[in-house]
Amino acid sequence: MSSQLIAILVLGGMFVIATMLPINIGILALVSSFVVGTFVFGLEDKEIFEGFPVSLFITVVGVTYLFSVAKLNGTIDLLVQGGIRLVRGRATLVPWVLFLVAATLTALGTFTPAAVALLVPIGMSFAFTYRISPLMIGMMVICGAHAGAFSPMAVSGALVYGIVAKSGLTISHATLFFASLGFNLLLAAITYVMLRRRGEESFDEHPDSATADGDAPTGGSAPAPAAGGVATEVRPKTTAVTWHQRATLAALVGLVVGALAFHLQIGFLALAAGVVLALLDRANLGKAVDGISWPTILLVAGMVTYVGVLEHSGTIDWVAHGAVGLGAPLLVALVLCVIVGVTSAFASSTAILTATIPMAIPLLLTGSLPVAGVVAAMAISTTIVDVSPFSTNGALVLANARGVDRNRFYRQVISYTCVIVALGPVAAWAVLVLPGSF
Repeated sequence: MSSQLIAILVLGGMFVIATMLPINIGILALVSSFVVGTFVFGLEDKEIFEGFPVSLFITVVGVTYLFSVAKLNGTIDLLVQGGIRLVRGRATLVPWVLFLVAATLTALGTFTPAAVALLVPIGMSFAFTYRISPLMIGMMVICGAHAGAFSPMAVSGALVYGIVAKSGLTISHATLFFASLGFNLLLAAITYVMLRRRGEESFDEHPDSATADGDAPTGGSAPAPAAGGVATEVRPKTTAVTWHQRATLAALVGLVVGALAFHLQIGFLALAAGVVLALLDRANLGKAVDGISWPTILLVAGMVTYVGVLEHSGTIDWVAHGAVGLGAPLLVALVLCVIVGVTSAFASSTAILTATIPMAIPLLLTGSLPVAGVVAAMAISTTIVDVSPFSTNGALVLANARGVDRNRFYRQVISYTCVIVALGPVAAWAVLVLPGSF
């Protein structure tokens, strides 16, 4: 049995164990990184540690810490009330507002995880307060971020255009952008329709478990939902704005400016802002760190580290080259879409795009498949699976969910991810590649 196959079987075994037993899969992944990396691939400790996602770790810690401070001083509730006023009390429109804001941010050049990090905490607080499905809110924010991710000004868009241009091929900027926009808009609409009436059942039935994590809403209880479990219309509360909240709002504006205008690392910015705000609010200084989602960080860090071992050992390339060797162009394009989708659910989308699109270039140079269709399908397949809790975007949703049973919500995110991974790449291939091949 080849070492690459052993590594893939170990990955599958981790999922089986974590599904059957109440153990954080991140712990299993860290142990497997050491065992497989050392005894199967002969890697040194330094090579294994290279896969540890330092940037992701800082981002999740920083953002969850800052928004923990914002929850404690009431700023999140203030933002929720502002959202209610923006849509004139129609709470069911808020997911679409978040979708549009996320799409605009990424289309103008914001890195996708940065846009999600800015919007998910606010969306999760809104979902908790007004009993809207947190899964729907989180997934629609991610869909929005992906919808604008392939504009010519976006990081992912510039990356893909550059890779294709180096090969001598051309692809229309509008084609890639609108393909991603349309696909994610459709996915958001389906998500909204399927989950919008599952708000109340998403939250923990025992209020004490919510308050234990500092998640209880301030200023009164949430409104009673309409039929189907969704509060369709709410009245914003009138509250006095404290100087702590003004300082927090200024810090959030600074976070946006620093991330968008100066391209500073959002995790470090969030940590710095959170520390300053916590020092100004001495009464809650010791409580803020409790809002950091350590189980989520452990889960994500462990899985990404293991995938790093797979990449370093050539296992990912082994799987991809095996797919290319199948021969039939249409089948190869489908397999590539599926492979990048499955892999990207556990690894950096940017890295996967960089590694796999060049593999498709020889196939595209034959002229047997539409260049724009294949590139767009692979780009979409790589990014839409970032709803996975093992990616930065999905991890932020999992970490910022309020008032939910963490294990149950994790299973919900995993179930949603499985559907996207199973159907998304195939749908992208069917819509964008298949028609153009005839």
